[in-house]
Parts: sequence; structure tokens; C-alpha cells
Amino acid sequence: MPRSRPRRKPRRRTATARTPRKRLITAEDLLQFRWLSDPQISPDGRHVVFVCKTVGEKNAYAQNLWIVSEAGGKWSPPRQFTSGNRDRHPRWSPDGSTIAFISGRNKERPQIALISAAGGEARDLTRFPEGSLRDFKWSPDGRTIAASFRPQDADWTTEAKKKREEAGHSDCPRVIDEPWYRLDGDGYFNAQRYRLHLIDVASGEARAIETHDATGFFSYDFSPDSKQLAVTRNRDRLAGSRPWKDEIVRINLATRRITPVRNLPEGPKGSVAWSPDGMLLAYAGRIGMDDSYSTENLELFICDPVKGEARSLTEGEDYCLMAVSIGDTSEAEFAPKLRWSPDSRRLYMQIGWHGQTHIASVARRGGKIDFHTKGVASHQLGNLSADGRRMAIVRGTTMTLDEIAVATVNAAQFGLTPLTNLNKPLLDQLKLADIREHWIKTPDDTKVHTWVMMPPDAKANRKYPAILEVHGGPHGQYGVGFFHEFQMLAAQGYIVVFSNPRGSKGYGREHTAAIRGSWGGADWVDIQAVHQFMKKHRSIDSKRIGIMGGSYGGYMTNWAIGHCDEFRAAITDRCVSNLVSMFGNSDYMELPDRYWEGNAWDRPEARWNSSPIKYFKGVKTPTLIIHSEGDLRCNIEQAEQVFTALKLQNVPARFVRYPRSTSHGLSRGGPPDMRLHRLRQISEWWGRWMKK
Repeated sequence: MPRSRPRRKPRRRTATARTPRKRLITAEDLLQFRWLSDPQISPDGRHVVFVCKTVGEKNAYAQNLWIVSEAGGKWSPPRQFTSGNRDRHPRWSPDGSTIAFISGRNKERPQIALISAAGGEARDLTRFPEGSLRDFKWSPDGRTIAASFRPQDADWTTEAKKKREEAGHSDCPRVIDEPWYRLDGDGYFNAQRYRLHLIDVASGEARAIETHDATGFFSYDFSPDSKQLAVTRNRDRLAGSRPWKDEIVRINLATRRITPVRNLPEGPKGSVAWSPDGMLLAYAGRIGMDDSYSTENLELFICDPVKGEARSLTEGEDYCLMAVSIGDTSEAEFAPKLRWSPDSRRLYMQIGWHGQTHIASVARRGGKIDFHTKGVASHQLGNLSADGRRMAIVRGTTMTLDEIAVATVNAAQFGLTPLTNLNKPLLDQLKLADIREHWIKTPDDTKVHTWVMMPPDAKANRKYPAILEVHGGPHGQYGVGFFHEFQMLAAQGYIVVFSNPRGSKGYGREHTAAIRGSWGGADWVDIQAVHQFMKKHRSIDSKRIGIMGGSYGGYMTNWAIGHCDEFRAAITDRCVSNLVSMFGNSDYMELPDRYWEGNAWDRPEARWNSSPIKYFKGVKTPTLIIHSEGDLRCNIEQAEQVFTALKLQNVPARFVRYPRSTSHGLSRGGPPDMRLHRLRQISEWWGRWMKK
């Protein structure tokens, strides 16, 4: 008999760590994001506290303070520091022993709270009545805190509303005498104004100081000896539309005497900052009648606290301190940020340029502006340590949400040390799309900065539907930060194209001013050039290109479908459609013959000629209209006109109206369920019209 072969022992399979398969991003991933902001480094440079916002329970955001500390040359993992879920605006005491912050545990009565830097229980310092607490600053000696507080209108307090409900009475009417009585995202405040309050840190007692500012949106800073405050103010009755009346005053805190700083040029003034040596005041402004948000560059000025005699440190450069990048994972702050170096020799600022945002500085004597950060990224300025050697910043990119870092301030180029990576567990699961930049030449030889985001799984030999996104403002810019909406659309198989046409900030004054008083002109030339680029792109199906945008982006979407039939479908979000009817129903009042030639009552031609609704005869493009009933920037009547005009012409259209509790900024700061609903509506609309 043949001998049988010996049986082989089965091979043991060695365990290997498999890399988890990555998935595509979805709308629902919004619920897992961690939004980090407002980093503040301690005076000794060894701790950084910041704000972390997440989606919490019952469709609410939870916002707490987190902290990172250094020991033995190494930074610890970040840890949660407070648990109030409505905590913001952390600021270190000058000696570094205490952190003050705004606590909103009682939503209607926010207070300044104090917590030991070593941890423990926070305690409320202030006892403000029902109202709004905007911000505060410590005095350099640590004995006083200055705060900006606005009380609630007596007829609209929680108690007043409760009594009306119990009695069966209606809501009370608003009796308005002044033109400044509402602000998008802030709501209706009627005649109430923010006022400056001084709080004694030892007792918590607060006393109001009257600055006589007509809008209540002033800036302020302590003198180095803590005896004075520098305050920007505007006393004009029409202050909201007469920014050239802004002035800077010094307030003696012992006598409350107010002394104007002399010999300052007419023009807007904000973000006032007193130099540590007490010799100078810095502020962001410009000379002329335009406000801070303008086609003109916002510049960095310094002046003597007594004599005035302001001079611009940035007038020789074509940069604007209000070149803000627009996205949906961080709030667009249309406010300049200025920080003095502790030796008073330099001023640090945040500058948006070509879609990026960087930290820059200039010497107090003037000269060249130095950029200290680099890379295709967004950097947001925090504060400096007491010795000026370290700076807290926020950094984000196309493929990473904002995270906290510390910069070493000892060279022209900052060395950055990442302190957090709180979004890493989520991002490690996701297959994200990167961007590729292009400069597109228009028929009139303008170069338009453009980015293309391909689907993460795109194949080289296949054509995809594409969506042209147009940013709002119009005087903002698209940037290179993380944009959830763009990533979601790319994950769904669309090529996303976005650009900064004329009117955008970040490309110099002439690029921005090209559309002043004439929307639908040079900007439309640029959008058409980008559209032509898309039609010739090797990976784009030229017959399946859609257009969408919000605010001014909604305006340009309306303009596009009124001037051509080449887009497969459109989405117009919180739009502008009729510049004549928009006059007077927006939260900002506009003077005649300033931005637009003429006015809205007897010389409306310029506004009407730039109104998309004028060109809606024969529109054919299927359009989704998204708007919030609580939008105080672009009233919902703008969207109602678009919907009615489309329906009367039998154009496929859907109108999604979000409730009065939402505002113009719904896509980046609205309730989580409403943000998800919006993203799903967008996905559904493109799926209906863009898929073969």
C-alpha cells in the first residue's frame, strides 16, 4: 500500500492591523464637528484656553472652555475646563491666576464669571439684569473689568412676556424713533444700546459710564496705568449710516471726564488699542465717508492719545484689514484684529490675501508689512504672552477643521506648534477632497482666482456634473479653509468650482471697487469666464453645470439665470433680487449717492438696472429658493419675488422658508436641525436635476 502523505498543520494567520476603510462625508457629519475658536494664551505663555463648540442635546449647541498646558517642555492633551455649555470669551487676568469668561447658563441673564486657572468651580462676578453681554476687558492692574452690556427692553423681558400671556394680551408693539433698532443675528433691540460698565473685581459691583454712542457698537481699551479708557464712538443721530463721524475719546475713570482725541481725520474708527508704553493709540479705519465694510481698504492707523495727528501704517500696501474669508465651519467675523507687541514696537494684524488668511505685522514707525505665517491655510489671531514670545492662533485648511496652535514669535517666520487635533477621530474616517487652484483670464484681461474640488473617487476618464459656487458679501472672499457644504457635494459626485471675482476682497482695492454701484457688470464678466473654464474642463460634463450661492451669491445666481439658460439648475440662498425694494428693509441703512448712485424713491435707475428681477422675463432654469423668515439682512420678500416670478412663468421652483427664529447666517450658525435640512434640500435638488 502506498504510504500516505503526512498531514500538514494549518498555517496560523498572523493578526495584521488593517487600516479602516474610509467613507465619504455626509450632511450628518455636521453633528460630530468640533468648532474651536478664540484661543487666549496665559501671561506666562504656558497655558492656552479656548472655546470648543459642539452639537449637544435637544438640538442645541454646547459651548465650553477647554485648556492646554505646558510642563517640562511638552504640551498636554487638551481637556475640558468648564461645563456650563454656554461659555465664551475667556480672558486671563493680568497675573495669570484667574480666567474670566462670559457664562450664559442663565440664557436671558449672561454674566461675567471667574474661575481659578488651577480649575475648580466658576462663580459669577456680575449681577447684570436680563440683556446682552457682548464682551469685556481686564484693566492692566487686574482690579477692574470694563464690559459692554445692553439691557433688554422692559416690554420684552421674560417676565413681561409671561405676564402678557397670563393676561391673554397680545405681544406689545415696537415704537421706533431711531433708525438703528435691529441687527441680523442680534434681533430687535429697539431703543436699547450697549453701554460701557466698570466692574470692581473685588466686589462685583458695576457702574455704567455714558459714552454717548448712538449705536452702542463702540470699541474700547485701557491705558497701561489703568486710569483711562480709550473709546471709539459716534454721537450722530444717523450714526449707522454716517461712519465718518466716528471719534476717539479718553475717559478719566476717576472723574468720568470725557476728552476727545484731537486732530483725527473723518472716517470710521474701530478696534482701538492702547500701546503698552502708553504713547500711542492704534485703530482700524480709513479716511472718507465709507464705513468699515466698503470697497476701500481698511487701514491700520496710530495716533497720539492727546494730540491725535493720525497716520496710516499700511497705506503704502494694497491690503485690507477686513478681507474676510467666508465658509460654513467658522463664523465670518467682519471685524479687524489688532495686537501690540509688549515692547510697543510692532502691531500684529490678520490679513486675508488670495483666499488665505495670515498673521502679519508692521513696525510702529511704518514700513514693510511682514507676513509671519505661511501655507495654503487660514490663520486667526489670538493674543500674545506677556513677554511677546508666544502667540495663540487658530489654523485650518481645506481638509482640516480649525484647530488651536501656538506660534513662537522670535523670527520673521513663526514656528507653529499644534496644540489640538480634536477633529482627527472624525476626519480619519473620511475620504475628503482637496482643491487645485487656477487663474482664469477674462476677455478684458482680468485674472480670476479659482479653485476646483474634485470628487474624492474621481476617475481620470470620466466626466462629472459640476456646481459653480458664488460667495456672499460681495466684499468678502472664498478661502482655503474647511467648507462642509463643498466637501459634501464633492462626496456626492459633483465637481465644485469656486472663485473670487471682482468685488471680492483679498486682491487689492481696484479688484474690490470694480463693482461699486454696478453689480452685474465686471463681476458677471468674471463669472462667465469661470463658467467657460468649467465647460472646457476635461472632467466636467458641460451639459450638467449648476450655479448656487448665498446672499450676494444668491444675487449672482439670480442674475445668471436672468441672463442665460446655460445652467442646468440653480439654488439661490438668502438672496437679493430687487435692489429698489430692498432699500429700507435691511438692517443697515444706506445713504443716497454713496455706494449706489441716486436713491430708491425718485432716482432708482442704478439700483433697478442692477436688480436681477428686472431681467426675469423668459427665465427657464429650475431653481431652489432658500430663505429665513428671520433674515434681517436680506428680507424674505427678496426670495418671494423670485418664487412668484418663476411660478408665473411655469419654471420648476421650490421655496424653502426657514422659521423666524433663524437668521441670515443659518448655514454657518443656525440650529443644527435646520442646517441639516438645508443641506438635504440642496442634495435633493441637485440629485433631481443634475443626475443623468
